[in-house]
Amino acid sequence: MFGKKGKSVKPMVEFDPENQIAVLKCSICNGEQVAGFKDKKTGHFTEVAFIRSPQELNEFLQTYGINDIVKEY
Repeated sequence: MFGKKGKSVKPMVEFDPENQIAVLKCSICNGEQVAGFKDKKTGHFTEVAFIRSPQELNEFLQTYGINDIVKEY
């Protein structure tokens, strides 16, 4: 009704591996996780996806072609 299942995921934000690193921000208090990109020069974090399961993390990694992700608390 509200969306189609099985459709391919298109990247919402451009990932520039030369200027950005993939980061998974994790909350110590409640376990929330947010995936995004951190600028190497300025440290600015761009939030891309709220991660609720290992499958969503895998989708994020595959969508942007990321092999390694840094966890920040």
